Amino acid sequence: MKTPKKSTNKKILKQSKNETVRVKLGKRSYDIVIGDNLIADAGKRIAKLKPGTSVAIVTDSNVARHHLAALEQSLEAAKLRYRSVLLAPGESTKSFGELQKVAEAVLEARIERGDLVVALGGGVIGDLAGFAASVVRRGVGFVQIPTSLLAQVDSSVGGKTGINSPQGKNLIGAFHQPALVLADLTALDTLPPREFRAGYGEVAKYGLINDAKFFAWLEKNWRAVFKGGAARKKAVATSCKAKAAIVARDERETGDRALLNLGHTFGHALEAATGYSDRLLHGEGVALGCVLAFRLSAKRKLCKPADVARVVKHFESVGLPTKLSQIPGELPGPERLLSLMMQDKKVSRGKLVFILAKGIGKAFIAKDVEEESVLALLREALAE
Repeated sequence: MKTPKKSTNKKILKQSKNETVRVKLGKRSYDIVIGDNLIADAGKRIAKLKPGTSVAIVTDSNVARHHLAALEQSLEAAKLRYRSVLLAPGESTKSFGELQKVAEAVLEARIERGDLVVALGGGVIGDLAGFAASVVRRGVGFVQIPTSLLAQVDSSVGGKTGINSPQGKNLIGAFHQPALVLADLTALDTLPPREFRAGYGEVAKYGLINDAKFFAWLEKNWRAVFKGGAARKKAVATSCKAKAAIVARDERETGDRALLNLGHTFGHALEAATGYSDRLLHGEGVALGCVLAFRLSAKRKLCKPADVARVVKHFESVGLPTKLSQIPGELPGPERLLSLMMQDKKVSRGKLVFILAKGIGKAFIAKDVEEESVLALLREALAE
């Protein structure tokens, strides 16, 4: 555990006006702050949230190279004790072995129940660090500092934490809400293009669920979102507001929070089939899953073929995959993919539960989908 030292950073960072989204969960309510240079300002915010707290930073080596020094310096400036835990990057880090490593490091750092774990990174780090925080000392607080677009608009918000199993994605975990989320938009400038595109899959998902106007706006403005500036901030804020509203209504996913999983039943199965590797990033799986969900909806005459074509066109425009043949390497057959889908968390009494759509922005929960219709779609998609 490092002790504070006098900060030598005298640079004054210019910040545009931040936007704050409140996740309303009674005593567990918290803010999502969206803006520039928030990592450099994190120590001050954390000290205000919990004066005198000690901090365990959990991050990966890729993120650490770009952002860890700024976070550590901000904690030092706020006179907060901290210890940093570095992990390997990638989805395979969401495992029992790495969970144990993080938990032991947090304990060795003498983090108490009143202290904080800080997740500095993308969805993998946020899920893993949040799960560790939920179980160490039967629960310590944590702060999310998401550095990927996917994490900023999705995984850092709502309190879902966990790790993967060979049986499926995110099947082992807990609901554990953060105390604060700092979505630093400047951190997105360090993302590889593929990572940013993958995160955009989750942004577009919010329009497809229940905001047709947002999806139409994205169709016209996605290039500006990729470029940065006001359009990117609007996309992140709109996504966070959409998720915050659903989480406030249904924190534990007993009702319409399941809508947030549009594309995920297919996507998670594809991720498991590819070994949670860089063959398929999560947001790419979500994009493919959304296309498949709309195709299944059209086959059931719930939406128009034109809606499917519009979804495909948009994802193709931004460079996201829309066909299973775009996944490198060999995929298992339809029966195996269906078996992986049956491990989905939305399965109820052995029956598949899908998020389907009656059009753009008109998603709903479907509990009457026959396995044969899913198998037929998978056979068709695998043959393309």
